[in-house]
Amino acid sequence: MFRKRENPVKWQAGGLSVLVHGLFFIVLVMSFSWKSVKPVQIAEVELWDSLPQPKVVQPEPQPEPPPPPPKIEPKPEPPPPPPEPKAEIQVKPKPVPEVKKPPKEKPKPEPKPEPKPDPALKAKEDAKKHEQDLKRLQQQLAQDDQQLLQEEHQSEAKSAAETKRAAEALAASKGVVDEYKAKIVAQIKRHVNKSVCGNGKPELVFAVALMPTGEINGNPRLVKSSGLSACDREVEHAILQAQQLPLPPQPELFTQFRDLNLKFKPNEEQ
Repeated sequence: MFRKRENPVKWQAGGLSVLVHGLFFIVLVMSFSWKSVKPVQIAEVELWDSLPQPKVVQPEPQPEPPPPPPKIEPKPEPPPPPPEPKAEIQVKPKPVPEVKKPPKEKPKPEPKPEPKPDPALKAKEDAKKHEQDLKRLQQQLAQDDQQLLQEEHQSEAKSAAETKRAAEALAASKGVVDEYKAKIVAQIKRHVNKSVCGNGKPELVFAVALMPTGEINGNPRLVKSSGLSACDREVEHAILQAQQLPLPPQPELFTQFRDLNLKFKPNEEQ
């Protein structure tokens, strides 16, 4: 008999199976860990003829435990009180509020037509009002003029009184100044030797500066000579000897005594 031709598919399956097994073997070889194994270390052992006897440790005496505390029996709890009877609450029905009806609106009265003003009557009233305003304005102006006149009279009277008082004060101060100037000259003349000035009527003027204490500030200055140098020197010497000179008690008058021009007539009695 003739042998049948083999199926080529079987050869392909066999080749595929060999290929798969080869791949599996290659993966197994690659995944294997090639590690070097270290050699085993040999330990040295020391031999003893006899074993050492262990030390016997005596146990320390333990303290006796304290006696247990006495048991306290729990007291029986008292029975709960009986529940109080709940009072019955009666719910009263709420009263229904009465709905008040809105009051009926009364019909509004129709406005009456305003009467038209009379132009002639209005013009007459305006003229009367204007006349009253004019009279009121005239009265106010007259009152203002009268008040101004009174204020002017009062101010004139006041200024006149002040002028009079100032004049009286000036006259009084002038009288006081003249009085004390005469006192100063008389006090100086008491120190003048009249025989030095001769038998005539010599006249001389000295400028003197005074301090508030009545003393002379600096040296007297000859303003007008008598013609006799000995007489002039005598009067100057008398001015220096006459200090302290009298001054008025009013401090406001001292300004008129700060710089004085004193006239001397040594041979005349003043």
